[in-house]
Amino acid sequence: QVQLVESGGGLVQAGGSLRLSCAASTRSFSSYAMGWFRQAPGKDREFVAAITWSGGTTDYGDPAKGRFTISRDNAKSMVYLQMKSLKAEDTAVYYCAAVFGLVYYTDSAKYTYWGQGTQVTVSS
Repeated sequence: QVQLVESGGGLVQAGGSLRLSCAASTRSFSSYAMGWFRQAPGKDREFVAAITWSGGTTDYGDPAKGRFTISRDNAKSMVYLQMKSLKAEDTAVYYCAAVFGLVYYTDSAKYTYWGQGTQVTVSS
């Protein structure tokens, strides 16, 4: 069992930045690929970013490309999402997710463990 706890959400003005953090409660954190997803009210959960166990490969959903950066620190069992140039349409609950293995996925159904989410609100 892996517990994930997100933090770092909040209210920010359009054009601003936020860094989300996700702490994992497992000693084998480096055995998991990690992803960030988001869900806005009335919308489906959307892929934001993912990273392989080593951090050597990353992938981004279209809304995140060029503005967001995913990274991880296996020594600290942490994964991060740096968000810049935020827009009102980035407003959502952001979730951290983990899946055992070398491969990451853009499909939320492939992930086994989820955090409780952190709210990001971007005011225009």
